[in-house]
Amino acid sequence: MRVLLVDDQPLLRSGFRALLDGEDDIEVVAEAADGARGLALAREHLPDVALVDIQMPVMDGIEATRRIAADPSLAGVRVVILTNYGLDEHVLHALRAGAAGFLVKDIEPEDFLHAVRVAARGDALLAPSITRRLIERYVAEPPLPDARTALAGLTNRERQAVALVARGMSNDEIADRMVISALTAKTHVNRAMAKLHARDRAQLVVLAYESGLVSPRGL
Repeated sequence: MRVLLVDDQPLLRSGFRALLDGEDDIEVVAEAADGARGLALAREHLPDVALVDIQMPVMDGIEATRRIAADPSLAGVRVVILTNYGLDEHVLHALRAGAAGFLVKDIEPEDFLHAVRVAARGDALLAPSITRRLIERYVAEPPLPDARTALAGLTNRERQAVALVARGMSNDEIADRMVISALTAKTHVNRAMAKLHARDRAQLVVLAYESGLVSPRGL
């Protein structure tokens, strides 16, 4: 898998690169010190995963994420936000902008490598406990009308699948809960993403909370 590193701290980039280059199945294709250069390199190299810092000069990580998500030629690029601060409002803004998830920079090396592979598969990097705390802190209550309207176009089974995605379940776990095949579960999730114009599962999670389909207090 091909990885792009975008961080304004050279020492951190070097550490991440050394870790990734040590894996047989991962290649670091480019590095950038700001979001504008990162965006240009994403268009040039079409990586599977872009690891993007939030706070950078020229263009921050949230704007870079938004532009990557809005570019049809970069539909296959999964943006993972790197943050020093853990749960904060910037992370939620990044998820709304199209990020597939986020990692705290002091993550253990084996967890970091696992996360890159998870993102490359197209899965969201959103542990249920972390998601719940993030949404409780920053998502508006009561539910947002636009989000509720968007979910109104889903079938009952698609709504159920989205709710289970928001609880951190994989397609196999959704299949077990709904008593359907894994392929059918994947179909429900993909159709919901298409109807909601969601880039990935992470955006489904945010929409599920913002619409009131799922409540943090109910988890």
